[in-house]
Amino acid sequence: MKEKAPRHRSTVQRRIILEELQRTRDHPTADELFQRVRERLPNISLGTVYRNLDVLVRTHLARRIDGVGGQCRFDGDLRRHYHIRCVCCGRVDDLTWMDTGVFDAAGVKAPGYEVIGFRLEFEGICPRCKRDADGTETPPTAH
Repeated sequence: MKEKAPRHRSTVQRRIILEELQRTRDHPTADELFQRVRERLPNISLGTVYRNLDVLVRTHLARRIDGVGGQCRFDGDLRRHYHIRCVCCGRVDDLTWMDTGVFDAAGVKAPGYEVIGFRLEFEGICPRCKRDADGTETPPTAH
């Protein structure tokens, strides 16, 4: 059974944070989103951005993309889609699924479990890191 999203009153800060998150496709970290939101709300604190991101995730208005060995990133696109993460710099992009079949959690059997969803993430080397590796530069550690 899907957990009901808790209700929270909307605030100007939360609305702007969500707008900025939905405007982008680069899956920003909280710190990156903070820099963007500060252009519209110069007095906002990093803590306010973190607290509001937590509320947006808990109320199912945004998704947290947990990073392996790195910072969490956030996604304002709630449509079903997959991600690809660069193993060099940690960049996360949306992935277009070319197969006509749909990978669905309904086909998964896990004795004793109630399967409620899944995360599928691909790994690769982003165009920037690949270009840097093909040249004389070493791949960057962050974009």
